[in-house]
Formats: sequence, structure tokens, C-alpha cells
Amino acid sequence: MGPTNDFLRARMEIADHSAPARLRAQPSWWINQAALPANRLVNDALAASGMRRYHYALLAALDELGPASQADLSRGTTIDRSDMVATVNELVEHGLVERAADPTDRRRNVVSITAAGRRQLRKLDRLLATVQDELLAPLSAEERTHLVDLLTRVVTHHAQTGERSRARQSSG
Repeated sequence: MGPTNDFLRARMEIADHSAPARLRAQPSWWINQAALPANRLVNDALAASGMRRYHYALLAALDELGPASQADLSRGTTIDRSDMVATVNELVEHGLVERAADPTDRRRNVVSITAAGRRQLRKLDRLLATVQDELLAPLSAEERTHLVDLLTRVVTHHAQTGERSRARQSSG
């Protein structure tokens, strides 16, 4: 059987032996079911490298955006400020980022990625590409692109809805 048939067979097995039909009819249930192995695969792969999701997110943000304050990094990566300090500390200990006082505002720190951090990020990129291949094995390249497009639309919609809701609450 091809990948599509394997997927359908697996879905039918899940349907026959697990969740009630009402759950299986809900896209949110399927998104959650897909997120479970996704999280496990990513967390396991990163842990085998001595890294965590927060490490990868922070390195990726610094590589793309350049040096930034911990507060800006927290907002940009959705890492809680209380977790950001610990994450930066861990990456500093590994020599992957540097933290220095902001020359324009000594009260805040600016974090930047090191050459070792960029090398580690490239290794993690390759590792996570392998994980994505494993997770999305039943999908063709075109289906993977389509899935990412659809999920991006859903997430963007809810991010924008949340922003509008927060704006209404703060103005009311």
C-alpha cells in the first residue's frame, strides 16, 4: 500500500478502536492527535542533542533578527519572560549566545548569537528536518506545503483575532 492508503488504514484503525465518531469528526481533535507525536519527536530529537525547544527558538530568532533584548526575544518567540532568563543563561553557559548590557539603556541586556551558536543552529536545523520527514512521512511534498499553508492560516487568524480582542479590552 502507498502512503495515502497506509494513512487511511491507520485512520480507520483509530476510528474503529479509539475515539468516538463525534471526536473523529472534529478537525481540532485531529490537530491535537497530530501534535502529540510531533511534540514527542521534536522534544526527543532535541534532548538527544542536549537542547530544548526554547534553545532552538532563541537561536533561530537571534540568527534571523540579530541582537535583541531579552524582553523583545520573549515577545518574538512566545517564551515567557521568566523562562527567557533561564534559557539565555543555559545558552550562555554553552557558549552559544552572549549577553551584554545595552549601551543605550544599561538596565536591559542585549543577547546575540555566537559563531558556535550559528553552527549549533545549523545542526539543529538538519536534525529537525529529519524529524519533519519522519512526522510527515505519509504526505507528499505538495501535501506538506499545503498542510503548512492551512495551519498558518488558522494560526494567523487566531493570532489576529486575539490581538483585536486585547485591543478592545484595553480601550474599553
